[in-house]
Amino acid sequence: MKTAESVAIGHPDKVCDQISDAILDACLATDPKSRAAIETMGGHGIITITGELSTHAYVDIRSIAKKVYEECGYKEEIGVQTNIVMQSPEIAKGVDQGGAGDQGIMIGYATAETPELMPLEVMLSRKLARLMPSDGKSQVTTENGKVTTIITSVCGEFDWTILEKVVKTFPLADNFTWRKNPNGSWMIGGFNADTGLTGRKLAVDNYGPDIPLGGGCFSGKDATKVDRSGAYITRKIACDYVRKGAKEVKAKVAYAIGVADPVMAVVEIDGKEEKVTGYDLHPQAIIEFLELRKPIFRETAKYGHFGNGFKWD
Repeated sequence: MKTAESVAIGHPDKVCDQISDAILDACLATDPKSRAAIETMGGHGIITITGELSTHAYVDIRSIAKKVYEECGYKEEIGVQTNIVMQSPEIAKGVDQGGAGDQGIMIGYATAETPELMPLEVMLSRKLARLMPSDGKSQVTTENGKVTTIITSVCGEFDWTILEKVVKTFPLADNFTWRKNPNGSWMIGGFNADTGLTGRKLAVDNYGPDIPLGGGCFSGKDATKVDRSGAYITRKIACDYVRKGAKEVKAKVAYAIGVADPVMAVVEIDGKEEKVTGYDLHPQAIIEFLELRKPIFRETAKYGHFGNGFKWD
């Protein structure tokens, strides 16, 4: 049995992820070499944005945050406070020399289970979350490729027939059950009910809870942070092997801060491990290969960083 969840575009954590990445995108649009590590927290009338930002671009951070908040389905006014400084010169020194912006271990995964090369339960839960207008969650449990349980929690007035049409297309087990808003009526959501924080939905952003996680979160970080670029290149490696005929692939790389060469680069192909060959895993090479200086990152923050047709998929 396998279970995975997804969250809607207006879930408090996802709002924060999108704000962090929208700020990064705005910087990259003018200055492709911007360096960012932006963290967003929101809750109860206030959005707080902090972190490091080194860029030649001018961006109106408060306006970006309010615009994202509105596009996530919220119409009320919200305050925005910022506390952002330049990147530490000690970190910058290593990046300037082509080294990794941090140490870390990144894991990429691909499976022949679905056309998107993603776990089935992840893709099914994501399909439901995409149809929720603002705050909401979906959760799908499968057993031997059949859906046994669905849980959907949607905030506000909602036409459930929208989800019902999609669920009918799922491979449903004979004992299938669906729990709709199992806690009862849900009318107060978003930042009025809960806080949100960048990087708190790591399993949702990756491959679900059955696949190991390596580095930190992605959102708000430019690609010199190998948390992001390393995770994307390992996904690319895993996908390449599955497209060559493998059933399940995990790729793993690890870096030391300020050093360009990875300290580990291995790939597990249907249970057999070997060293990665044929890929340039220097951070700057990854950035160029995957075109990670473009303002593409808010889209990654919406419904998962993998399986959505990005260049690394």
